[in-house]
Amino acid sequence: MKKPSLILTLLAGLAVTSLTMTANAAEKNVTITGTALCAKCALHQSDKCQTVVQSTEAGWTVTYYLTGKTAKAFHANICSKAKGEKVTVTGTLQEKDGKEMLKASKIEEVK
Repeated sequence: MKKPSLILTLLAGLAVTSLTMTANAAEKNVTITGTALCAKCALHQSDKCQTVVQSTEAGWTVTYYLTGKTAKAFHANICSKAKGEKVTVTGTLQEKDGKEMLKASKIEEVK
């Protein structure tokens, strides 16, 4: 009787480990350079103010929605600027609801 329960426990452990590894694989560290804008005030793509960075990749404009404390602290710098500000953002990227979400760990203005 102990063997089947041991096997089931091991299989459950492997399944949990596999799911955790898959979730972590979806996140990747990236550095992106582009124009920081307000999603609400400049782009009219949101009901609330949020920092986004638009970057051109292979001829397409990609919009990254920034999340985290670093992004919130930086938002005052760009909210009232219609043209935005050129920045380099480093953070963890993942897709959520069809949007590129970037948890910013560092935002630097490009001079």
